[in-house]
Amino acid sequence: MDYMEKYKEWLNNDFFDPETTKELESIKGNDDEIKDRFYTDLEFGTAGLRGKIGAGTNRMNQYIIARATQGLAEVIKDHGETAMKKGVAIAYDCRHFSDLFAKTAALVLAQNGIKAYLFESLRSTPELSFAVRYLKTQSGIVVTASHNPQAYNGYKVYWKEGSQILRDIADPITEYIKHITDFSSIKQMDEKEALDKGLLQYIGEDIDNAYLKMVKSLSLRDDVNKDLRIVYTPLNGTGNFPVRKVLADRGFKNVFVVPEQEKPDPDFTTVGYPNPEDLNAFQYAIDLGRKKNADLLLATDPDCDRLAVMIKDGDKYVPFNGNQTGAILIKYILQALDEQNRIPQNGVIVKSIVTGDMGEKIAEKYGVKTVESLTGFKNICGKANEFEKTGEYEFIFGYEESIGYVYGTQVRDKDAVISSMLLVEAAGFFARENKTLLDVLEGIYKEVGYKTEAPFSLVLEGMEGKKRIKRMMDAIRAHPPENIADMDVVAEIDFLDQAIIDVPGTNALKFILEDKSWFAIRPSGTEPKLKVYVYSNGEDKNLSDEKAEIIQEAIKEMLYKVE
Repeated sequence: MDYMEKYKEWLNNDFFDPETTKELESIKGNDDEIKDRFYTDLEFGTAGLRGKIGAGTNRMNQYIIARATQGLAEVIKDHGETAMKKGVAIAYDCRHFSDLFAKTAALVLAQNGIKAYLFESLRSTPELSFAVRYLKTQSGIVVTASHNPQAYNGYKVYWKEGSQILRDIADPITEYIKHITDFSSIKQMDEKEALDKGLLQYIGEDIDNAYLKMVKSLSLRDDVNKDLRIVYTPLNGTGNFPVRKVLADRGFKNVFVVPEQEKPDPDFTTVGYPNPEDLNAFQYAIDLGRKKNADLLLATDPDCDRLAVMIKDGDKYVPFNGNQTGAILIKYILQALDEQNRIPQNGVIVKSIVTGDMGEKIAEKYGVKTVESLTGFKNICGKANEFEKTGEYEFIFGYEESIGYVYGTQVRDKDAVISSMLLVEAAGFFARENKTLLDVLEGIYKEVGYKTEAPFSLVLEGMEGKKRIKRMMDAIRAHPPENIADMDVVAEIDFLDQAIIDVPGTNALKFILEDKSWFAIRPSGTEPKLKVYVYSNGEDKNLSDEKAEIIQEAIKEMLYKVE
């Protein structure tokens, strides 16, 4: 069936609700829009679903959610009656239709005889991961599009360990989804019936209390400077309550929340693109920081799994990237554990293949090994699951350059609540030595060498954008660069070859240069982007920065040649 036939089938089918029909009526005659909505099905991958909200097979809507949940239900049923009774925990964030999508999922599961534990209001992604483990459910769902713009929503699936599913679960779900061609065949139980039968249970405060108690138990030091002045923005998302509560309970009283970004707002009116990696997201925090003379600024993304940081430096605020924040957290955690004689003999740090090497260098000094995983916390925490079974290593900390971090294994996803607490604690600890986190970072550079990160992305939307991204990856594989910026490429790693890293392959390429600078290229799994990661080494900051810029320009020139 081509895209126009699919469109007409949705438009003329009485099964779809009047709002969907009205929306589809409004795009009559707009061939490009119809094509974009129906040329493909929104793909269910190991990251679940993510896409623009709207009517159509290539959009996020209640029908696509119901179909994905039916696929999940079939896989849970394949695991037997015990798995069905264990049920599924479900959380959702502040985005448009998140509550509807979450309830749709719960009622589809109930119709399949699978119990759903549904949070009664919005919660963070890390709390969902915790809830799966705390309630001992078979699976979990969180409805969120993380840091994507307001037009998006998403749907992530977790398994019993509390981490996002990998291919062993995702692939069977995908197969079931492919065989569901009639949306009207997917049934939902009435909410009252589901409650009466015990197949739907609303959850909330009890899980909140257990989660917050767990987070505070991960504190490493109490004797720190708690007079630091902190500005925090939840970017109108789910972090407002848990981050503020944990910091207050830990004794940090000078925490000022950006008022314009305090309450949930699905339109992200003050910021548009609620990605704390984008410095535009910090403008309100910077303004408040200057008024309050804040020592550091914190921002969490809408589902509160990622943390971004800016540090006061004279009359300005300096941003840290994910590698820098990760390095500081590793230094703080390992130094504290070392002083307390608590570093496990087989302790390990896990980072992604596109994350820098600073953290690894720090860990070496404490006798802690670093291992790599594919990108995404499903893979980072997948390693924690693996080590728990084999006993080969004890997972201490996992992180990636895209400002995601987790300490310990009680949450098996990136967690900005834990990270916020530990980063503020680190700032308070080093403040007692009259050091800011900028001073700490400079000390790390002096230890391990100056390193500059210069990542960039090419945004290529729609079907044509997807094709061009594929052409770029194909062209580089067919004709890999022999040198970049007058430096020889001394090694090429193609992560499609699963022998490179002990997991199924992924579409990513990495090139090592003669001075151990390197760059990597991969399509984003959640956004219409080709992502490029550039890392340079230098004897000082200026040389390292200059080299990174030259490498970046050379890569852009190489990519833009591909039409």
